[in-house]
Amino acid sequence: MPSGPWLWKEGVKIMAKKAVPVKKSELIDGYTIKYHANGKTRWSKGKIVDGQTEGYWEWYRPDGTLKRSGYFDKGKPVGEWITYDDKGNVYKVETKKAQDLTDNSEVIFCPTEVSDTSDSTK
Repeated sequence: MPSGPWLWKEGVKIMAKKAVPVKKSELIDGYTIKYHANGKTRWSKGKIVDGQTEGYWEWYRPDGTLKRSGYFDKGKPVGEWITYDDKGNVYKVETKKAQDLTDNSEVIFCPTEVSDTSDSTK
């Protein structure tokens, strides 16, 4: 069976859990700032209140340019969310409303990095 980021069980390819490195982070004036793997450029900046993302957040590319920004209310995305191109120009604007999220909705946000689990052996 091929190796890589996959496990095989009874001939079926399943995703292996991959260790995700912990990002360097610091707390400055109430803002949680996380850094890219290089440890120098910001990855994200925002507030965490009672363990949940809160208020305005920003995410950055490894070159330091702003990639995305948006607002959270008790961990749920709300209000205007903007995605920027690599030159800093607005690429896409979305408006998220709190009432759009029902009890059956699933909001996935992790203020830490999610690892790439793609098969690099293709």
